[in-house]
Order: sequence, then C-alpha cells, then structure tokens
Amino acid sequence: MYIATASSSASALLRASRARFFSSSTSTLSRTFLAAPPKPSSHSFTAQRLLSSSAATRWSHGVHWRAPYTLRSQIRAIAPVLERVQRRIATMAPESHPFKEHLTALPKPGGGEYGKFYSLTSLKDPRIDKLPYSIRILLESAIRNCDNFQVKKEDVEKILDWENTAPKQVEIPFKPARVLLQDFTGVPAVVDLAVMRDAMNNLGSDSNKINPLVPVDLVVDHSVQVDVARSENAVQANMELEFQRNRERFAFLKWGSTAFQNMLVVPPGSGIVHQVNLEYLGRVVFNTNGLLYPDSVVGTDSHTTMIDGLGVAGWGVGGIEAEATMLGQPMSMVLPGVVGFKLSGKLNNGVTATDLVLTVTQILRKHGVVGKFVEFYGGGMGELSLADRATIANMSPEYGATMGFFPVDHVTLQYLKLTGRSDETVAMIEGYLRANKLFVDYNEPESERVYSSYLELDLSQVEPCISGPKRPHDRVTLKDMKADWHACLDNKVGFKGFAIPKEVQDKEVKFSFHGQPAELKHGSVVIAAITSCTNTSNPSVMLGAALVAKKACELGLRVKPWVKTSLAPGSGVVTKYLLQSGLQKYLNEQGFNIVGYGCTTCIGNSGDLDESVASVIADNDIVAAAVLSGNRNFEGRVHALTRANYLASPPLVVAYALAGTVDIDFDKEPIGTGKDGKSVYFRDIWPSSEEIAQVVQSSVLPEMFRSTYESITKGNPIWNQLSVPETKLYSWDPNSTYIHEPPYFKGMTMDPPGAHGVKDAYCLLNFGDSITTDHISPAGSIHKDSPAAKYLLERGVDRKDFNSYGSRRGNDEVMARGTFANIRLVNKLLNGEVGPKTVHIPSGEKLSVFDAATKYKSAGQDTIVLAGAEYGSGSSRDWAAKGPMLLGVKAVIAKSFERIHRSNLVGMGIIPLCFKAGEDADTLGLTGHERYTIDLPSNISEIKPGQDVTVTTDSGKSFVCTVRFDTEVELAYFNHGGILPYVIRNLSKQ
Repeated sequence: MYIATASSSASALLRASRARFFSSSTSTLSRTFLAAPPKPSSHSFTAQRLLSSSAATRWSHGVHWRAPYTLRSQIRAIAPVLERVQRRIATMAPESHPFKEHLTALPKPGGGEYGKFYSLTSLKDPRIDKLPYSIRILLESAIRNCDNFQVKKEDVEKILDWENTAPKQVEIPFKPARVLLQDFTGVPAVVDLAVMRDAMNNLGSDSNKINPLVPVDLVVDHSVQVDVARSENAVQANMELEFQRNRERFAFLKWGSTAFQNMLVVPPGSGIVHQVNLEYLGRVVFNTNGLLYPDSVVGTDSHTTMIDGLGVAGWGVGGIEAEATMLGQPMSMVLPGVVGFKLSGKLNNGVTATDLVLTVTQILRKHGVVGKFVEFYGGGMGELSLADRATIANMSPEYGATMGFFPVDHVTLQYLKLTGRSDETVAMIEGYLRANKLFVDYNEPESERVYSSYLELDLSQVEPCISGPKRPHDRVTLKDMKADWHACLDNKVGFKGFAIPKEVQDKEVKFSFHGQPAELKHGSVVIAAITSCTNTSNPSVMLGAALVAKKACELGLRVKPWVKTSLAPGSGVVTKYLLQSGLQKYLNEQGFNIVGYGCTTCIGNSGDLDESVASVIADNDIVAAAVLSGNRNFEGRVHALTRANYLASPPLVVAYALAGTVDIDFDKEPIGTGKDGKSVYFRDIWPSSEEIAQVVQSSVLPEMFRSTYESITKGNPIWNQLSVPETKLYSWDPNSTYIHEPPYFKGMTMDPPGAHGVKDAYCLLNFGDSITTDHISPAGSIHKDSPAAKYLLERGVDRKDFNSYGSRRGNDEVMARGTFANIRLVNKLLNGEVGPKTVHIPSGEKLSVFDAATKYKSAGQDTIVLAGAEYGSGSSRDWAAKGPMLLGVKAVIAKSFERIHRSNLVGMGIIPLCFKAGEDADTLGLTGHERYTIDLPSNISEIKPGQDVTVTTDSGKSFVCTVRFDTEVELAYFNHGGILPYVIRNLSKQ
C-alpha cells in the first residue's frame, strides 16, 4: 500500500512542476530515483518499482550488486528521501521553468518518442553554431537546470555569449550528471561523508541529509601492488595480498555502499576506473524518466578526462569539490577559453597512439592551456580510433587542460556498439545529439566554430618517442634518446639532469641474481611495466606489445630475469583479446605475466625490487631506469630506487625491457643476439601498422565487453565474504590505523568563522618550480624512518604491513605525518639537501616537516609555504590540501597553481596567493627565514575574486600578491572555513 501511495505521490509532484523538476539535475528525486535505470542500492528494488519506465534505457548496471533487502528495510530507506522531495517541492517558487517552451520531443523512427529534451535549436540563436561543442554542453546544462536560483537566466546568457564573455573570466554554475571515485580518493570522501553525518547530529540536524544526490560510481582499483611478478599465479597472489592489507578499507567502502543511497561500488579486480568508465559506466546521453540530456561527470582522479574521448564532458576535481557535488551543490567554475586543436593527415607506419599523445602533450604544455578546454577537430579525426582519442584525452592533466574533448561522431557510435551498448541505446544517443547540435558528421558541411586560440598538427609528422626522465612533457624522439640520456647524465641535477661525473658514467657493477651472473650500470632498466589507464584501454598498443614479444621470442631474445616486468590491464577485456589472438603466451615468455587489474606501477604500486638489485643500486648510487606505459613519471613516484623514469608505448616498454637499458640507439645498435648468433635490431621485432590492425580486427569482439561487464557485477569471493554493519552512522574504531575520525568539525557551530588574514607566520617550506601533489602528499611506500612509520610502529603495525600512503588516506593521523614526506623533496631552507625535512626557524633545528609543523602549532604560530610555478601539479589529490591544513599551513604563495590543487586549498580554508608576474621569492630576496603577515580584510564582503593584497615581513620587505579566490562561491567557502563546513551549515538550515 505504501509503495502505491509513494508512486502516486511522486507522479503528482512531477505533474505539478514537471519542467521545474526536470531542470534540477541535483534534486533528490531526480538523482535518487530518476537515473536511468536507478542505481542499485539498498532501495533499488523499490526504486525500480516506483519508476521503472526508464529501466531499459541503459545497458549497464542491470544486475543487482548486493543481496536483496527486505521490503520493510527498502521502505525505511525511501521514506526520508520522499520527505525531502516533498519539502523541496513545497519551497519551490510557483513560476514555471524559464525555458519551458524549448522542451521538445525526440521521436523514434518507428513511432513514439524516446523522450523530451531542452532544444538548443529552438532557441534560434545564431551564436550557438559558432560555439565549441564542449561549451554547448555547458549551455544545455545551464538551460536544463535553470531555476533562477542556483542557475540563472543570466548564466545562460553568459554561456551563449561565450565568445565575448570567456576572455573576461566570468563565473558560471555547472551541475554534472554524476560523480566518479577511485578507492584512494574514494575512502577519504566516504570518511568525510561519515564524519559530516556526525557533525549534522552534533548540530541537532538530520544526519540523513548527508547523502549523494547524484549517481556516484566508486571503482576500487588503486590498491593492488606488484608484489608477485613473472608468475602465472600473480593475479591471485597479488589480490590475496591486496585484501590482507586493505580488508579494513574495503569493508569501510562496502559499508558506505549500503549506508549511503545512490552509491555504486565496483569491487577490486575489475579494472582501472577510467577504463571501466569508458567501457561500461559512460552513458553519453542520459534518459531520465523521459528527459534526455548529455552525460557529464566530475571525478576525484585527474584522469577522469579519459571519458572526454567518448564525447562525455568530464574532468578531475578535488575530493572536497566532489563531495559538495554529491550533496547537491552546483560547481562554480570560470567559463573557460577553448583551444581548437586541428588534426590532419594520418600516423605513419609504426607510430603509436602513445607517440601521438606525448607529442600533443608537449605542444599543449608549450602553448599553455591551464584552466582551458582543448577541443579536437579536423580531417585527421577520422584516422583516430576511439581508443586513440581516449589516450589523448586521458593525459589532459599532463598538458594542463581541464578537458581534451572529442565531440561525438560516427567513430564514437561504432565504439559504443563494440563495447556492448544496445542498438536502441545507440540510436537514441545519435538521434538526441543530432537533434541538439551536439553531433559531428564529417560527411556534412560544418559551420566554422570560434575558438580562443588555434593549433594544428599533421599526424604524419609524429615520430616514435618517449618522455622523461622526470616529467611527462619532456618528450624525446627515439632517434635522439641515446644522446639525450648522456646529456642527462652530464647535466646538473634538475628535470633533465643527474650530475654524474664523467669518470663513473660507464661503470658496470656485476652481481649474482639468484645464482646467475648479472650486471647493472647507469641507465639499466630494472622496471618495465605495461600499466595505467592511458594505454591499456587501447587494443592497438596492447596487441602491438604482444607482437613485439612474439617476434622477440621467435628470434630467441629474452628479457633479463632481474628486470621486474609486469602487465596490469585496465579491464578483463584486455585478457580476453590477448588470449583470443594467441599472443598472451609470448608476453608471458618475456615475463609480462598479468599481475592484476588496477592502477599499479604508474602510481607507485610497483612493489619491491629484488633485494640483490636494490642493494646494487643503493650501494653504488646507480641511476636505474623504469620504463612504463603510464602517464606520470615524477621523481619518487614509480619507485624510490628508479631515478630515471620514462613514459613509453606498451610496445616500446617491451623493446626497452629486451634491451635492458635506455642507453641505446635503436636505429644503429642491436637489442641483443638471437638464437642463430646474429644481432637482432629494433626493426626486426617492430610490427607494422597493418599487422597490428589485422590482429585487432580479428581479436577484439563485442561479446568480450558484454561478458566482462556482466560478470563484473558479481564481485569476487573475497569481496563477497566481507560482512559490514547495516548502520547509517559509522562506528569509529579508535584503534584503527586505516579509518580514523578526522578533526575537521570539532567544536563547529552554526556561525561561520569569517574571513581572516595571516599574522607573523613562519615559512614551513620554501620551494622552487613544479612541486607536485606527489611531493606534497605521496601515494607510494611509507619510509621506515618517517613520522608515519613511527606512528604505525607505536600502534603495533609491522613494517611489512605499512602498505602505502595512498591506501591509508582514510586515517588523518597517518596522512598528516605523510604530508611533504616525499624522499625527493627539495626545500630551499635545507641549502641543497634533498629529503622530507625542514628548518624550524625559531630554534634552527633540522626536523621532519611534521615535527617542525607540530612545534609551530604547539607554540600557537601559523605557517605559510613559498613556491614557484605549477605548484600542485599532478594528481587531483585532496590530501595535498588536507595535510597542509592539519599541519597549520594558512597560506601558500606561489608563482602559479595547478587548477585542481588551488581549488582544493580554498576548500580546506588555505589562502592561495600568486606573486606578481616576473616576481618570485628569489627575485624579491626572500629567504624563508622571515615572518609573514598577509593583510586580508576581516569582512568577507570587502574581498573580491582576484584582488591584490599586501604581504609584509619582519625583515622590512613587503610585496603585492594576487589572492586566488577565483569566484564568489570560493569566497563563501573561505568565510566558512572550507567547503565542507559551508555545506553542513547550509544543509542544517534546510
């Protein structure tokens, strides 16, 4: 009876304010019940009964992930949601949707209609045809969500007039359709949601208001490590170790999937989040109870941009921003400029998609695209597969753009069919996008779009290349690699230098590897990993790598046993087509056995090197090399003992593993000696583009995607055995070293703390350029002598069970101690010494960063950080902002910030400031030994986005900086002490 009543009530509410309701993509009902189909959750059965009309509009998520709950428990879960819906409707203004006349039906070819949509065509505004496709997506969202409260008609006009408004850095709200998480960033996000429920309770409000109001997909993919390699049993062995280390974290995530509505958790061993998103989670077009609109997503991993290759607008945000989006807050963003990147021609024989993306990354880094969209177009688009496009889109963070966007065209539709989306769904997607000016048909004349700036690349000019040894945009052509390597050995220590004396550059160290003679020298490859979402989603480079392995096997070449080789596919589909092609056995023969399905070496989960290899490197100060098919190669990220790290295509990873060194000219020098005693060269093992295309055509089949993602919903036996309580509030275990209640809301009241400056603060750290989030908040191993190690040892955790910083992000005590704990940290206060230490200015003591920060806090003294350009580049890591806040850092003064990290600092109440152009700490004569006062008004209304403020020091020097609160919304967050307190106070008032 209750279900019938609820259904009638929901229908009546929808009829009463249909246009208004559809406009709100974050309203509770539309996001909890109207997703297509509703996300499986504790109320999924009832939700499907309530609103089943859209159940067939998506091909994925058709299987219930969890054991069915009783009807009574389902009703209990729904009741508070419906109450909130009724409260929301009751407070809605009576006027109808401002764009109601543009709600248009999309007919089906055989009669009937797919649904209705807000038509851009019906606006009859000539400016739309000139808009980049990526901006049209923002426009559609603003029109659909326009309620003249969160999204106003003026916001729609700003986007329509993009050509004139974008250069003025105007602010707009944006409501993404969904949120994507991985477990490293997902655990702290769920921790924050759990502690926010506690805070709501403490304020006397309803804790159930803390619930995702948009669909949230969390893929557990960052916890597997390459402990076992070169073994047929590697996958199972590594998964068992993964669960041993992370059982507590996984149980917590499983609890979250039942405690919070609208949250789907994809179990470990399923694949890399971005590849799962591309092949399975991506909708391209939503059909929400008859309302059609483009898919869009924000994710807590910066490589969320991979989905842009599918024509879905998506980018990375900080965990704190994502949490606010989950809770119904519109994202405030500066209307971006769009760089038009024209592609022409086609790739030459033997040139890979990875070569292309490394070239694109270098071009765009040089052009400068931070904070901008990049939109690809031109005749060369037809020469790129969807996987090639996704490879380019994936590395948007590496070239600095918010998005690298590929509008939907025929190639996209072919990929949707290949990956198992139904013909009807694909027809609906094409019909909607064509009708709403969001589809590119290269067979039809296209109106010229306007871009903020223009670039062009002839694909035939792309050469085989790799990037390194320390940054992804430091591209080196293969033919120049040997000379570049020797230059790096000679150069002073820096991004392209190791300062190795000439007399020892050629020294070889011989040792015994499990009874076999072995040797290492500078440039020896000790890690060769086919890893990361960037490339394992691309069949051409994966099967290309397998063909290299096959040719090498047939010629009698083998990878040396002391090279740690591994293959970590992005999804189970990769395994299926490697087996279908008959090529997996050759990868196995070369040591590239599958080690797991997840993000491994690219994020530092490379596992230990053999003790004999590690000892030789450490004892002889060898610059050892790693070659990986990843997207990041910053210092200290891949492995502590590999100082040179090169990004390369999967086929090149195999080639360098066979060569055993990066100190080789592939054009002139042999890779090794074959079984017939003759030299084997690079050209002998390199497959042609035609060879690769043939094996892709015969081996990559739609059924592989369908069967993989049907079984993905079943989890795995270890995951399914995890038992979790059915409570809505989390019971914090004070003895847990993985999940700990953070102190963010202790003593919080309904009154915001207000704006504030900084007075007489000490400089905690003084940095140069390119300090990454890996430097600020490392994800890799916990060093045995670090403050985090001391904390764990004091709590009875054995060193072998330390796990990684990334896996312990649910414990603020560990993460505060891990902040600025990267062993490659270069802090100017230490006068050239490298490591995670600093100088405590009042005493002159050299301490760990954590100990120094603790000493400052104990004395009631604030701290700041000085930095150079590109501060916070790299992963969108919320702990890179949370950690400094917990250490007492009140402001960061830098030459420039990476987009996500700057917003994360604001989200945690830290003031980001930029030096004026041409100035930095060095040019101003700042040593970091001064005390700093930042003169900010105490009244938030007196602070404006981007205004200048004066910084004075006790040495008598003063200088002017730009305060980087970029929007009025960010100022509101700062006034409340951060984004999460802002959300809690707002929800408490509702």
